Amino acid sequence: MAKNENVIDANAGAVKKIVTTVIVVVVLLIVALNSFTTVQAGHTGVVTTFGKVSEKVLAEGLHFKIPFVQDIILVDNRVQKAESACSAASKDLQTVTSTIAVNYKVLNSYSASVFKNIGLDYEAKIITPAIQECVKAVTAKFTAEELITNRQSIGDQMMELLKQKVSEYGIEIQIFNITAFDFTAEYNAAIEAKQTAQQNALKAEQDLQRIKVEAEQKIAQAEAEAEAYRLKSEQITPEILISNYIEKWDGKLPTVVSGDGGTMMLDLSKLLEEAKATGYSAPQNNTPAATVTTETAE
Repeated sequence: MAKNENVIDANAGAVKKIVTTVIVVVVLLIVALNSFTTVQAGHTGVVTTFGKVSEKVLAEGLHFKIPFVQDIILVDNRVQKAESACSAASKDLQTVTSTIAVNYKVLNSYSASVFKNIGLDYEAKIITPAIQECVKAVTAKFTAEELITNRQSIGDQMMELLKQKVSEYGIEIQIFNITAFDFTAEYNAAIEAKQTAQQNALKAEQDLQRIKVEAEQKIAQAEAEAEAYRLKSEQITPEILISNYIEKWDGKLPTVVSGDGGTMMLDLSKLLEEAKATGYSAPQNNTPAATVTTETAE
């Protein structure tokens, strides 16, 4: 019986030794695994020792830490996007609803400060409230119409004000966009009515200008015609009338019937003498320059 007890004790000792070795190896492995940490690309590591935040910030890569004593908190330093729906009042007390999209990032050197003073939910605590305040402050400086016509300039002013508010926390604003800019239905209807009235007024002005131009054209045309008639009338003289008459006469005597059966006398000699007195030379033909007497038949 004693011999058997010795065998059991030997086996038990061997098992205990194996178990102890395994435990030691596991503990060492756990310690080793907790002695190193990896900081991912685009992040920084904030070191905490028993909860106390260290000012030292770890860059990307593999780093050693004291196991079970230090923890590494990753802070995202990549460009992030925040969207916020804002409602504000314009200078003329019109309600303006806008949607703002902002691209921002946490500066690497401020990662420990951001985590210590704000936490990882810095967007909800800092970015969104700052956007709301900046939109309200800038919108109140302009009328609703100015907000529409100067949208880019107003967006730049909002961005500059937002930068001033969040820069002290180590947050950098890179892009500021007004993705939506809406007014009440009543104001939109008023804008549409105003645009319609402006278009009608412009059309009326254009029509008036066209009528004025047409009237001026007619006046100019009438004046030109009157001037032409005046010049033409100055050129018409008795001599020209006689000359034209003789040149166009075919030598045939006209037949004229008077109401009382009388005669018509056409004194060509007198016409020719008057024409010669003006320097006109009669056409050479067989028509005698004599007095022609035409009698009507009874």
